[in-house]
Parts: sequence; structure tokens; C-alpha cells
Amino acid sequence: MRLGVAIPQTIQSGAFDLRGIQKFLARAEALGFESVWVVEQILGSIRSLEPVTLLTYAASCTERLRLGAAVLLTALRSPVHLAKALATLDHLSGGRLDVGVGLGGNPRIYGAFGLTSARRADRFAEGLRVMKRLWTEERVAFDGEFYKLQNASMEPKPLQKPHPPLWFGGHHPNALRRAVELGDAFIGAGSISTKAFLDEVKLLRGLIKESRKDPARFPLGKRVYIAVDHDRARAGRRLAEWFGAFYGRPELAAEVSVWGEPAECVERLSEITGAGVRFLMLNPVFDEMEQLELFASALAPKL
Repeated sequence: MRLGVAIPQTIQSGAFDLRGIQKFLARAEALGFESVWVVEQILGSIRSLEPVTLLTYAASCTERLRLGAAVLLTALRSPVHLAKALATLDHLSGGRLDVGVGLGGNPRIYGAFGLTSARRADRFAEGLRVMKRLWTEERVAFDGEFYKLQNASMEPKPLQKPHPPLWFGGHHPNALRRAVELGDAFIGAGSISTKAFLDEVKLLRGLIKESRKDPARFPLGKRVYIAVDHDRARAGRRLAEWFGAFYGRPELAAEVSVWGEPAECVERLSEITGAGVRFLMLNPVFDEMEQLELFASALAPKL
């Protein structure tokens, strides 16, 4: 089982504890976790650090951990700028970058970026094709609907070849089809239930088979909001408070989170791993250092 953890990236009040983030990263590396991850939350009242910048900081604090984003809202960004930034980060990290990409669930924010949400899926797919070509070709001529390049070159190419792994997110069947067509892996959202995710897994496996891709080379994973606590009621209240601040839906915590004593958490996580899913990204939302220790000591040996 491959285990990653979410970097403490959001706070509801006060100042960011950068020294605490550094300690969290060092401890995650020492405890043997495979990777650390960030999310993109550009607009909103909750305080959330920008993901690419935070991963760059994480790269400077670590030596072994892979560094992932799940997911970047790439349709809101210039694919040329983003390709350059991510190639740079891949070099700065020594080739440890995993790039998660997705459309996001709120089309209303597109106007804030000078864009329309109309045909956003087409913009998203075209932008990814631009990025992949800039990462892999010496000269790029691209005459798309949204982006046009004439004899364009970008250096350096990413350190990983042909490029950092692309993890796709999304829920709609069309999003799952894009994941198999354009991506290297899939990561389920933390905001969906285990049942909904397993339905996605079933559809993905059928699409992978149709595409004739090797399923062993197309990892499936899920972000899981989790709280290990012997006081189950307290953990549930704290999760609901965080979900209210981050998603505006405190009731969502009970639908999608895993919480309670270690044995209960292992049982709930096993519903995912029992379906052959081999990557979990554990996402604590409070007491992150204490949760990290519990993940390593009470959960990891039993998964």
C-alpha cells in the first residue's frame, strides 16, 4: 500500500506556522510516507496557501518524499506558464513531482480569471495537450481553438521523462474518459463518499481495458479526510466544523470522512483498498502532527 499525506495548507484563523509545516514534512519523510500533497483553493474565505509555491517550499525541506498536487485547476491558468513552472519545480525537487489536474466543481469562478465557463472541458483538455507537447517536443506548432503556438520551444524539459505523472480528478463519466485518454493515474476527491468513488473505479477499469492500457501502470487512489480519535463524537464535531469552513457544508463530513478509533478507521479504509486501490492520500484537518504519528503507528501497519 502506498500512503501519502496532505500538507497542512489551510487554516481558519491566525498565522501560518511555517516552522510547523517544515517539521511536518520532515516527520512524514522520517516515518516512511511515500508522498505529500496540496490542493488548489484560489478564492474563498478560508486561508489556503497557493499550491505550486507551497510544493516548492516542500521540495526545499525534503529529500525523498514525492510532491503532489490534487488537483490544480489548469483551465484557469496559462498552460505555457504552468508548463514552465512545473518543469522548474520538477528540477528543483530532483524529479519528485506528481501533477494532479482537474476542472474543479465551481464554474462560476471563471469570470474572476477573465474567462468564460463555456466549453471549459475543451479548454482544459487543449491546455493539457499544449503542456505535454512543450514538455516533450523541441519545437511546437499548435493551432488550437484556445491556444496557438508557432515554432515554440521551452527549456528545460521536466527532469522526469517524458514528464511528471499526470493524476486526473473528476466525477463525470466524461472526466473519467479524459483521465484515461490523457492521464497517467486517477485520484478520487476527498469530497465524495467511498461508495461513489468505488463506482468511479469500476467505470475507470472498464475504460482502461477498452484503451488497452496496462492497468498496473495506471494507479488509482483517493484523498481521504480522516481523524483518528478515541473520542469519536469530538472528532466528528471538529470535522464538521472544518467542512463548514472549507466546503460550506458541515454535513458533508459525515458523508465522506473516516473518523474514530484506529480499528474503525482501518476498517473504513479497507473498504477502499479491498477494491484493489493501492494509493491513499490521508488528509488530517486538525492536530496534524499528532494525526501523522497515529497514521504511521496505528493505521499504516494494518493497511
